[in-house]
Amino acid sequence: MQIESLRIRNFRVFNDVRIENIPQMAVFMGQNGAGKTTFFDVFGFLHDCLNNNVRSALAKRGGFSEVISRGQEDDMQFEVKFRPSPEEPVITYELTISLNEKHTPVVKKEVMRFRRGQHGAPWKILDFAFGEGVAAEGDLRSYEDVQIATRTPQRVSSPDILAVKGLGQFENFPAIASLRRLIEDWYVSDFHIESARTRQEANYSETLSTTGDNLAQVAKFLYDNHRERFDEILNAMRERVPGVTNVEAKVTEDGYVILRFQDDHFKNPFSSKFVSDGTIKMFTYLVLLSDPNPHALLCVEEPENQLYPELLPQLAEEFRHYSNIGGQVFISTHSPDFLNAIHLDELYCLVKSAGYTKIVRASDLPLVVSLCQEGDLLGSLWSQGILLAEASKAGGRRDEAHIPFGGALHEIPAG
Repeated sequence: MQIESLRIRNFRVFNDVRIENIPQMAVFMGQNGAGKTTFFDVFGFLHDCLNNNVRSALAKRGGFSEVISRGQEDDMQFEVKFRPSPEEPVITYELTISLNEKHTPVVKKEVMRFRRGQHGAPWKILDFAFGEGVAAEGDLRSYEDVQIATRTPQRVSSPDILAVKGLGQFENFPAIASLRRLIEDWYVSDFHIESARTRQEANYSETLSTTGDNLAQVAKFLYDNHRERFDEILNAMRERVPGVTNVEAKVTEDGYVILRFQDDHFKNPFSSKFVSDGTIKMFTYLVLLSDPNPHALLCVEEPENQLYPELLPQLAEEFRHYSNIGGQVFISTHSPDFLNAIHLDELYCLVKSAGYTKIVRASDLPLVVSLCQEGDLLGSLWSQGILLAEASKAGGRRDEAHIPFGGALHEIPAG
């Protein structure tokens, strides 16, 4: 699955942001406070809405008043366009969240649309408001299927629960189920090095948690069940971390599993408690990117932290490889070295304009495109301030344009 476009309205610093033609790997850069963490939290928020409900997802972030954009009284709105597979047409999901008369968060509108080519109004697959609505049943693989599909009245138990959460569990709503699977499989990294260091109970775990607190368990799973992948991780560690010749996930007598790193200069291996932050982080990324079942979306913030700059081009290439085998990747960064390793059409710039954040595609900036064609690297343009200056100009121009939510989404030219 691939997210092709995204629109956000009234979610913290994003008063009205839209991104189109999103590639398999997208990198987001900006100054401190520009909203990179908030952008990734959009996916965490929608994930929490699906797993629990809208009210609890907002409460986790301080409540509706803390999440709605400052000075705004309109609804909070999201629009995601995604393609379940390369052979299938784009599906649009629109979610509007507001407060009812009791000031309780509710789903004011929840719609899924199945696009009919490039022109004409799309067919609705799902149309809900305040916990009630209709949904199209059946295997909707063509426009004709959607047109003639039976639409049955449906209801969820509370107006703060997403219809996608309930209906996506049933076989007779496969299109809705595809969106549910997409959101469930979003991985928004919240990695904590100290959590990854600690010994863990010897439980079975196949997928790395967002905090990394089951790193040793997942390493053992890869060693036991996907030895070729684990060996590739070891080879990469030997090439990138001086002295590391082996890593093992060892089960102790009292039922815990710990990571041990072998340095070829010493006879006995070191516990993960005594190796550097950079070593732990590099091993974690290699384990994450070696998952036999790639996440539909992988979000990683500032992978350059604790890592030697010369390692970043290799890491960027591994993220790109991960995206090419099926998992879309979003990355935020401040690092010129990391930016030097990415393509122009993969980069988006976050800039503040009139108190809110805009997202500008680097390939829409004529001067940046011209300089890159002449051989300049993106990291150099970022360090010189050219990238930020051009993105800020474009972000200001976008403030002058307005597109009604739910209308056609088109990139506004930067020139």
